Amino acid sequence: MKKIWLFSLPLLFVFSLSGKAQTIDSLKIDFSGFIESYYAYDFNTPTENQKLPFMYNYNRHNEFNINNALLRVKASYENVYASFALHAGTYVEDNYAAEDIKWVSEALVGIYLDKKRKHTVEMGIMPSYIGFETAISALNLTVTRSILAENSPYFMTGLKYQFQLNDKWTFATFFTNGWQRIAKPDKSALPAFGSQITYKPTEKAVLNWSTFIGDEPTEFGLRTRYFSNLFFDYQWNENWRTIAGFDAGMQKSSVGDKHKKWFSPVLIAQYTFNSKWQSAFRTEYYQDENNVFINVNDIAFKTFGNSFNIDFSPTKRLKIRTEARWLKSQEAVFINNNEMVNDNFFITTSMSFEF
Repeated sequence: MKKIWLFSLPLLFVFSLSGKAQTIDSLKIDFSGFIESYYAYDFNTPTENQKLPFMYNYNRHNEFNINNALLRVKASYENVYASFALHAGTYVEDNYAAEDIKWVSEALVGIYLDKKRKHTVEMGIMPSYIGFETAISALNLTVTRSILAENSPYFMTGLKYQFQLNDKWTFATFFTNGWQRIAKPDKSALPAFGSQITYKPTEKAVLNWSTFIGDEPTEFGLRTRYFSNLFFDYQWNENWRTIAGFDAGMQKSSVGDKHKKWFSPVLIAQYTFNSKWQSAFRTEYYQDENNVFINVNDIAFKTFGNSFNIDFSPTKRLKIRTEARWLKSQEAVFINNNEMVNDNFFITTSMSFEF
């Protein structure tokens, strides 16, 4: 993997020297990147390397670090295109811990099947089709990700077919290696199936419904997982924007025909003061009684959360953000000075730059 990194950096640097886009005959190459540094302080003063075991971003306590640094090259030729991206940071260390290929964020090839580009096929490592929050934090309304987003896929590896019916409706189907997988851990499992329906009634509104069905490996063998993500994103006016989301899933239990279930509603409201200043408030709830995703020593995870952030953008490519976040659980699932407590408060400050 180090050889790939060392080989790719000079190549990306050459592209960057000559501008954002290069055209050779009908070959077009675009170069872009993103880097985000951060400092986080958890008032529960954790002693472990990670603040919280179910968070994968900004997850270092009382430490300056890099959350995500990404370099991407996109190439297109006639009706074919490809994208390749490398990344590094604590987000990669935590979120790709189970993968052998950690430093590749994106590696896919796509083709438009018709002249109007309504039918598209892609294959490779691609961003997840589930949810409204991405690994590029500058695109998200809040600094940290919702518990909902942190415990659903950030990436997928597989095949995607997309059909854009018109400006309002887009449909897609997916066959993947499973729930946030690059390598498939159990080769006997069939490819997981996913779907996505996106409806844009106006330029200011997006309604999205994504699903996942697949067999996931557990200590008791393969167990079928069913999952649904629904969100509505609406820009009310030049000041207000809201996102309402809801996740629900179930997975076959290791005993009998019962299923382990989890769900999470979230509401985010963003207010834009002017071109430089924004703020956002989030309220959320996450319930995982059977510890499918959040393992807290067989204690039912039922947690409310609130956060508030202030964003300052001195230029359109630079963003400085600070967020205060409080989590409150019905049970004592957090650790403070080696004691179990039912709440957690932490502050995160980040600085990011896109190019």
